[in-house]
Amino acid sequence: MYRFLLSRQWVILTLVALLLIPTMIRLGIWQMHRYEERSARNQLVADALGAKAVPVEKLTSPGHTITSKQRYRTVTAEGRFDTDREVVVRRRVNADEEVGFHVLTPFVLTDGKVLLVNRGWIPADGPSQTAFPKIPAPPGGQVTVSGRLMPDETTEASGIKNLEGLPDRQVMLINSEQEARRLHAQVLGGYAVLTAPEPKGDTPELIGKPGDENAPLNYAYAVQWWLFAAGVPVGWWILLRREVRDRANAAAAEETQTAPAPV
Repeated sequence: MYRFLLSRQWVILTLVALLLIPTMIRLGIWQMHRYEERSARNQLVADALGAKAVPVEKLTSPGHTITSKQRYRTVTAEGRFDTDREVVVRRRVNADEEVGFHVLTPFVLTDGKVLLVNRGWIPADGPSQTAFPKIPAPPGGQVTVSGRLMPDETTEASGIKNLEGLPDRQVMLINSEQEARRLHAQVLGGYAVLTAPEPKGDTPELIGKPGDENAPLNYAYAVQWWLFAAGVPVGWWILLRREVRDRANAAAAEETQTAPAPV
């Protein structure tokens, strides 16, 4: 009755089913790993955002690499903005996905060291892409600023190419080592995304807090893949029983047709 399982069609069907089951299980495991990674990152970001603000030099120094636990920590600094050596970061988008610039202003601390401060986003609405855009000035004189600490940007981490030959006072990446060479100063590792004081007239547009990654979606995908894996043998069994039933019905019908007529 089950000799048909050795047919080409059923051998292929069975092999495909046997391959699909472990593949779907592995995909579910991978999605679960992604869920755990994203959940851990969300918790790390939440812990950093909720931590008490500290003076910036308690977390970073010239040449320091910002760690994952230090990222998004709120830091404070006292000093003055040096707008004469301000640059803009090209090809950055705001919350509405509009392309423009980030404004990167050196902030000279009271001890002479420099903290790079990303003051926010401005639109690319200048007369040309080569002209330095008009930027609203920050508060003058000695001020206290607050911001979220961020690691240096690199091509490897961001995927953004650090192009050469750019227009004057325009850069592609926010990198403290690169800016230290340009400024000929001791620049603290990483940079701060400004949160206070808020700019007058809402320009530059402050950069919002990082959002949570959708970890529950990966959890749902993992369960989905495992349900698919469980459904493969069930589907194979249903097809098998249907084939057996159809063959039995066909054999019964053939017997009826070939039976001798009554005398």
